[in-house]
Amino acid sequence: MADTHSGYVSLPPGPDGAQSLSSMREDPLRFVTEMAAWGDVTRHEAEGAPVYMLHRPDLARHVLKDNGANYTKDRTPDDDMLRPLLGNGLLTSGGEEWARQRKMIAPAFRPTEVERFAQVMTDAAAHLAARWRRAGEDGEAVRVDHDLTALTLTVIARAMLGADIAGVGDGFGRAVDEVNRFIGHFDPASEGGGREGFRRAKAFLDAVTRTIVAARRATGQENDDLLGAMLASGHAMSATDLRDQVLTIVMAGHETTAKALTWTLYLLDRHPDAARAVRAEVDEVLGGDRTPTAADLPRLTACQRAIKEAMRLYPPVWLISRRSVEADIVGGYAIPPGTLVCVSPYVLHRDPRYWPDPETYAPDRFAAEHTHAGHQYLPFGGGPRVCVGRHFALVEATLVLAVLLRAVRPELVPGFPVEPEALVTLRPRHGMLMVPRPRETGPRETRPGETRPGDARREP
Repeated sequence: MADTHSGYVSLPPGPDGAQSLSSMREDPLRFVTEMAAWGDVTRHEAEGAPVYMLHRPDLARHVLKDNGANYTKDRTPDDDMLRPLLGNGLLTSGGEEWARQRKMIAPAFRPTEVERFAQVMTDAAAHLAARWRRAGEDGEAVRVDHDLTALTLTVIARAMLGADIAGVGDGFGRAVDEVNRFIGHFDPASEGGGREGFRRAKAFLDAVTRTIVAARRATGQENDDLLGAMLASGHAMSATDLRDQVLTIVMAGHETTAKALTWTLYLLDRHPDAARAVRAEVDEVLGGDRTPTAADLPRLTACQRAIKEAMRLYPPVWLISRRSVEADIVGGYAIPPGTLVCVSPYVLHRDPRYWPDPETYAPDRFAAEHTHAGHQYLPFGGGPRVCVGRHFALVEATLVLAVLLRAVRPELVPGFPVEPEALVTLRPRHGMLMVPRPRETGPRETRPGETRPGDARREP
């Protein structure tokens, strides 16, 4: 409970006047970065209401964890963007309903359970690696972001739902892109703005989701997976409940991993020394052409560091929003009840107070001897609502990266524009077009200290 002592009546610093929603959406990363320059706690007006932003790890921890019970996702931008698509699933529910859902879903994502699906992950990666090798032998570029989205969709559907959606993977990916574009630029006051495209995409995703559930019920199979657990749950789950949970698992379970891998491959191409370290590790651990298993994970540390550092620079979840239930004091400022409070992992991850030379891609930041305590690193959120699938995502990303980089060396197409776009997740605005050079037949690998054209560029 907050103290309302007069010593806390001053407002945090911030820009004067109401901030234009359209201008904020035009370049949201610039906006949150400029807000952080005002101080550790800032305030601005948007759509007639105050918005408080927290730009320090301990303040983020206070709202997301220590006093998390006082902050809800209800009526936040997170809720407004996701609920029209996901209904009342794990990402959007609250209170006792959320706790019940989390308790039901969490066992499927325990480390011992996740590692059962290592072969599902490596099989999908091997299939993609073979296709990329063929493309690379012909000098053909591939849409890395699209291919990784299809891969992670395949993995999450097979692992958690016992379903094969390879036949609709491309359509599913296009529908996800359509949904992201709409809800990332959603204007409640507008009747246009892509609503019809969103409705079509949502209808497609609904149809796929309901087909997965109906097919399982029709066969009567009792698979040892998450969908089986939900169908066998002692809690009565309506068709709508199942739809919401299944679509939430599919959407959340593929999107962050695909984006993390996309940014990792891009950054490794821009930084040959880091790429060389990863390839050397893969060759040492896997030898000739052995496929990695869960038992190899403790030795694939360079792969893991490369992924974690990519998620520092380009966190898939770039903004976290909550709304205060009761009054609170944060950083010496009074937070009135019902106030929107936001934390940007993108800003925290680039704060030079906690990350030396923060704009530089340096995977060794995540070596075992370095710790990143508190809430300065939030690629999966923080507090009780931290992503339930974070271990699944890191295991999948590590194994997939090892399989791909054993076979190919993806190179960004010269001159291809790479720019982060902050929609629901942080994705490359123009996609990611790369040529997957086969390692044996590709151009000579650079030696230590050498660079290729473009390597010295700072990341956007």
